[in-house]
Amino acid sequence: MDAKENRQLQILACKVRMGAIEGVYRAKSGHPGGSLSAADLLTYLYFREMRVNPEHPKAENRDRFVLSKGHGAPGLYATLALKGYFPMAELKKLRHIGAMLQGHPDMKGTPGVDMSTGSLGQGFSAACGMALAGKMDRMEYRVYTLLGDGEIEEGEIWEAAMFAGHHHLDNLCAIVDSNGLQIDGPVAQVAGPAPIDEKFRAFGFDVQIIDGHDFGAMEKAMKHAKSVKDQPCAIIAQTVKGKGVSYMENQVSWHGKAPNDEQYAVAMQDLNRTLSELEAE
Repeated sequence: MDAKENRQLQILACKVRMGAIEGVYRAKSGHPGGSLSAADLLTYLYFREMRVNPEHPKAENRDRFVLSKGHGAPGLYATLALKGYFPMAELKKLRHIGAMLQGHPDMKGTPGVDMSTGSLGQGFSAACGMALAGKMDRMEYRVYTLLGDGEIEEGEIWEAAMFAGHHHLDNLCAIVDSNGLQIDGPVAQVAGPAPIDEKFRAFGFDVQIIDGHDFGAMEKAMKHAKSVKDQPCAIIAQTVKGKGVSYMENQVSWHGKAPNDEQYAVAMQDLNRTLSELEAE
């Protein structure tokens, strides 16, 4: 990846963050913190890594993505809109009655959503099932799933991990958005899952730890993941909750609430400043 490509991904990620903030603000509810921490990961997946086409959202050979931490839906929706699955204007209708975009992903009502999620832990299980189906059908698609570091306190995550290791699902890539915070406080204090990497290795995963805001690191990790045979892969992405908005960064209070008018203005000011700087380079 050259500098120009890296900058373009940064621009797209900034727009994802703007879209997520726009949606949560208009809804007057939602989860901005984890959407912002995952924005770079979502951007890389949809604009660099996965074989997907918004003109054919149900193509049989497409790569699959499951947002297991379903409350991060505002970030996913902004990414899908930028990719062209539906108009950006839909983001302003987030959580509105009769609108397309629900508070959690809905595969029946939203183009580009491969699995309905929301109950923590279940998305990872669904992703494992998709990966096994791909193996059984001898398809070449890969399955990517994004977990939260708070979410992996759920027992179902580790049942699914055992399943993935047992079936040698080398077409599965689990990415942990490790931002260190969950709704009740610091992950390490609530029910600390560390060491996350060693736990996944114990279930038969190939594991990498990266900076979840570094596109070069993502590219290297994804390239390695695709070279691994007979093992599922886990990428532990170290991120900043609320990344990109000054007063939200590393603040657990922004896990699940919407900004008011003044806070919305500051957030968009922060992100517009970043966007202007990137576009001027």
